[in-house]
Parts: sequence; C-alpha cells; structure tokens
Amino acid sequence: MPPPAARFRDLLAAEWLKLWSLRSTPWAYLIAALAVIGFNVGQAYDTYRYWTMENTADKARFVRDGIPLAEAFTSNAASILMLAAGAIGAVTVVGEYGTGLIRTTFAAVPARRSVLAAKAAVLAGVTTALGALIAAVSFFATQAILAGRDIGVSAGHPGALRVIVASALLTPVSALVGMAVGALLRQMGTTMVATFVTLLILPLVVSPGRYWSALLAHALPYSAWQRLTEVGSPVVAYPWSQAGAWTVYGAWALGAVVLAVFTVDRRDQ
Repeated sequence: MPPPAARFRDLLAAEWLKLWSLRSTPWAYLIAALAVIGFNVGQAYDTYRYWTMENTADKARFVRDGIPLAEAFTSNAASILMLAAGAIGAVTVVGEYGTGLIRTTFAAVPARRSVLAAKAAVLAGVTTALGALIAAVSFFATQAILAGRDIGVSAGHPGALRVIVASALLTPVSALVGMAVGALLRQMGTTMVATFVTLLILPLVVSPGRYWSALLAHALPYSAWQRLTEVGSPVVAYPWSQAGAWTVYGAWALGAVVLAVFTVDRRDQ
C-alpha cells in the first residue's frame, strides 16, 4: 500500500523549517531591515537637522506637499528593499538546487507543484511580515523625528496608510519575483543579475514620456510603488490610477508564483 500523500499543511511546516534552519536567514532579514530603516531615518534626520526657523505657512506647505510621507519611505530605501527581498526569494530556490537538497525534497514529495506552492506561501507570509515591520517602524520613526520641527504627520493623515501598505507589500512582491527568477535560472550569480535588472534597471530604462514606454513603466513593481506613494495627482503625459498600481502588485506576485511552480514542474522530469 503506497504511503499517503503529504498534506499541504505538512509541506508548509517543512518549508518553514527549511527557511529557518539556515543560520543566514535571520541575519539577512535583520540586515535588510536595518538598512532600509536607516535610509529612511537618515533622510528624516537630515531634514530635522537642517530645518531653519520657518514660519507656520512654510510648515503647512511642507506637509501639504507630501514631503513627510515621501520621507517616511524614500526611493533609495525602496530600491534597497527590493534588492534584498529579491535576493531572499532567490535563495529559497537556488540554495536548494546548489546543495542538492531539492532532489531529496522531490524524492520525498513527488508533487512538485505542491512543494513550490508551499514554498511560495511561506516566503510570501514571512516577507509580508518583514515588510510590514519595516514600513511601520520607518513611518513612525521618521514622523517622530519630523515632529521635533512640527512637520510630522500621523498614521491617520491622508495617504499615510497607503504609503505604509504599499511599502510593506513591495517586499513579498520582490521576494516572489526573485524566487521565480531563481527557479528559471537556478544559478545564483545570473539569478541575482536578472532579478536586479528586472526590479531596478528596467524602471530606469523606460520613459514615461512616450505611450508604449509609459505602458511598460506602469507595468513594473517599482513604478507601481511610486504611484501608490506619491501625493496628489501629478501632471504627467500618461497618468494612471492607484487601482492600476495595486493590480500590478497582484499580477507580479501571482505571475511569479505561476512561473516558479510550472518551471520546476516541467523541467528535469
């Protein structure tokens, strides 16, 4: 009589154990969190330090222009977060292929799709929690610093919650993209380069001033984050909605999982 198939919750538990069995995992998360928070806090502190005795109208304009929200999560911090999360996602797959552990996993559980789905679920859950922690700490720390000059805002300020959520969800989206690229390439060096190009270089190449280029720009995670964290409705040649930006988040996350699952399932049979 064949042994019973592994339950999905058992696969989740196994992926959770594999994730935290690596000594580098907590260090990677800690260093990524400190780096991102450090960028945001450093920007807010620079504003605090070099703020001159401005009048009330200038302070009101500073808040009205959305600068406190821009400093709650800066573009440099977002770039570091995407790169770190992409690397974390890549390691979950490439690390197993590099050590040969993936063969043992598939020998124990031949249902490759279920294994990759569990891996993606654990990765998404952990990186979402990490992103939420980083975004929340960044927001409250930066606003506490700016409050020293009476220019900080609360979490109830218009657009503040959107900035926190968009910045938090940028982490699992980037991690899942890294996992998908890792499943496709299976070599750490090329995976890291491809992930870096996909997440950070493509947004620099496309131009929002031309229609087709703008459409491509709007389809990228970094551009979606920028749209979700900007204040007001900036005048651009080809505007797009916040709903569209949220859709880009979801499409990249779902597409990455599908690519990883079916790539591993169809190769090396």
